[in-house]
Amino acid sequence: MEDRGLSAYIAELVGTFFLVFFITAVGVLFIASGDTAQFGSDFAVIGLTYGFILTVLIIGIGIASGGHFNPAITLGAALMRKIAPVDAVIYVLAQLSGGVLGALVTKALLEDEGRASNYGAATISPLLGGAGQGFIVEALGTFLLVLTVLAVALGIRAKKEWAPLAIGLTFGAIGMVMGPLTGASVNPARWFGPALVSGEFADAWVYVIAPLVGGALAFLFYKFVISGKEASGETGVAPGTQS
Repeated sequence: MEDRGLSAYIAELVGTFFLVFFITAVGVLFIASGDTAQFGSDFAVIGLTYGFILTVLIIGIGIASGGHFNPAITLGAALMRKIAPVDAVIYVLAQLSGGVLGALVTKALLEDEGRASNYGAATISPLLGGAGQGFIVEALGTFLLVLTVLAVALGIRAKKEWAPLAIGLTFGAIGMVMGPLTGASVNPARWFGPALVSGEFADAWVYVIAPLVGGALAFLFYKFVISGKEASGETGVAPGTQS
């Protein structure tokens, strides 16, 4: 279990600040408002922005803290005993603070433009049947993101040189597909910042609980499905080679 310190806490705050600022700013600029917003918005640009900024932050800032920038990822790391519980709590507080600061900067720069979209606050789309379906979407997205982090960055046979790109690509794909459905928050800090700044707390339980559930399920999947193979050196059986 790695020891953390002030530099790691600051890195988590600053990294989450930039992550939330870019996510909320691109949301204000590229997500249309109104009943047909999902069809008038450029979610390809939004997803690419998600992926690019997270990759850059992990490479540039993550060396100081591990590059969590997300309470769900911190939960996964804590369950894997890669971070002490007290450090995990401080990480989450730093991430929430960074999320608020990022949303505040978006509001300061794009106050008039962002009012209609609540400064990038995540909301459940009318395309879904309600909060229950939104919960499933957020949990699935977080599961995939946290599982990628556990496998490529924190696992026994992690390929850390590929971790920033793999995690960034995963986050970008989540943004493209799930962005039109729930805003692809998959991160309580990303939800909390613009929600607090705009006062838009609709379906708060979805955006807080679903990522934590998804993160915990990702840990269980990694532990019982993947880690045993890693420890034994097995890589699975290639298609067509079974006898």
